[in-house]
Amino acid sequence: MSIENLARQNVRDLTPYQSARRLGGSGDVWLNANEYPLAPDFQPAAANLNRYPECQPAQVIARYAEYADVSPDQVLVSRGADESIELLIRAFCEPGKDAVLYCPPTYGMYGVSAETFGVEHRTVQTTAAWQLDLPAIAANLDGVKLIYVCSPNNPTGNLLDPDSLRALLEMAKGKAIVAVDEAYIEFCPQASVAGWLSDYPHLAILRTLSKAFALAGLRCGFTLANPDLIALLLKVIAPYPLSSPVADIAAQALSAEGLRLMRQRVGEIAGNRLWLQQALEACDCVEQVFTSDSNYLLVRFTAASNVFKTLWDQGIILRDQNKQPGLSGCLRITIGTQDECQRVIDALRPLPGTTTTRQEPL
Repeated sequence: MSIENLARQNVRDLTPYQSARRLGGSGDVWLNANEYPLAPDFQPAAANLNRYPECQPAQVIARYAEYADVSPDQVLVSRGADESIELLIRAFCEPGKDAVLYCPPTYGMYGVSAETFGVEHRTVQTTAAWQLDLPAIAANLDGVKLIYVCSPNNPTGNLLDPDSLRALLEMAKGKAIVAVDEAYIEFCPQASVAGWLSDYPHLAILRTLSKAFALAGLRCGFTLANPDLIALLLKVIAPYPLSSPVADIAAQALSAEGLRLMRQRVGEIAGNRLWLQQALEACDCVEQVFTSDSNYLLVRFTAASNVFKTLWDQGIILRDQNKQPGLSGCLRITIGTQDECQRVIDALRPLPGTTTTRQEPL
């Protein structure tokens, strides 16, 4: 019997999440993973690496709780928000019995994680305005234990309507956990639902240091929830999720100075995003630039595959979103430095628009 035949059937059939690094490329302008374009200057302090770290580093928990305006017993730290996605499935979903639900176009790891654990993944596509289709969600809730929504949503960049989020939470009471993915919330902090935790015991909020904190390589994320929910996640998390150097750098990033630098980055990205949006709208090959509350722009192009390849060949790597529902002709562009944004525009300006190029089938 082959090794593959020994594996679980759902793993044999699984298509893994195609991360930016898995897709590869050989460019020098990386605008495909929603990373901050410049490395921060953090140095881990000397640590006793012969000793295991704390499961939940106290200083990191305390500083994140203060930053998020919650209590420390409402915070769990993990290996990126991706681990939070999996912890919720492990804690709440019975393989072969329960289902998770999410609303594409959105982050692909919700479905991949469910599939990995042998849990049904059910989708309800968003409306044409990329908002929650509440009647369709209500019609598909039977057997659902966990609902993932993303706001600002990746890859569309829009915020979900808060009234719809409250309606979803009311709909799910006593039935399912609602996980609101706030990976990009630093770019629109006023839209966070962290202040709703006292109203909804079944609310979980996913956060990360990968975006505005410029620490994608650190792999440090957080779950915000009420203490009862956090206690369940602590039962299924690995014994030592964060290494000592990771915890040390995370604590530095969450210091007063670290938060000041993060907010400075957010301001820079917002300025570059506005500049790039206006410059894109002046390019012939661009059909539409969608409004964004995040560190990326979703753009619909004439002949998108040609645009993608043209920029790829010039070392500018974007993220193709053509296969997502409703996103035909769309590419996602991470907001880089001013120079990187200028290179994107310089590469796009010579490309023809709809008046001279027939729309390709997508």
